[in-house]
Amino acid sequence: MTDGRIDQRTLVLLRHAKAEQSRDAPDAERPLTARGHADAAAAGAWLARHGLLPDVVLCSPARRTRQTWHGVALGMTGSPPESGPAGSTPTVRYEPTAYEAHPDELLELVRTVDPAAGTVLLIAHNPGISLLSALLDPERADPDGLRTTDLVVHHPTAPWATVTRAPLTTRHTARS
Repeated sequence: MTDGRIDQRTLVLLRHAKAEQSRDAPDAERPLTARGHADAAAAGAWLARHGLLPDVVLCSPARRTRQTWHGVALGMTGSPPESGPAGSTPTVRYEPTAYEAHPDELLELVRTVDPAAGTVLLIAHNPGISLLSALLDPERADPDGLRTTDLVVHHPTAPWATVTRAPLTTRHTARS
């Protein structure tokens, strides 16, 4: 940060971890599988190793995305997200519009982020999260989309409020 400006913005898109298939529970209530919990923690550890600790987390309120965030936070810090040291805990926003969102709706959420935020983590669902990656960088996005617990790192060059394009620089699949 220089003179109150963010020199580099980082947007990390994460598709939720592997969830149970259930005919008995509503889709929004499907929990993660054991592998999903392990993969979420592995994603958090990868983010920490690469210095991609978020200032802001935008998360769908579905059970599997909330559980993914908790696993990621545990993997990043070794402690649940509520118990990190003062000042190190990101702002977490559970956004109802992120559930079953189209890519333009997810982009609108990103545009509401505090201008001072350097790194934003968006945890959502397919096809919206994959299509957002393709919207931000059509040439580098994976044509097959994101699999569960796939991370893609984009670097917007415009302020959050006006971002339309963001080069994709890194991909990672967290598999246990």
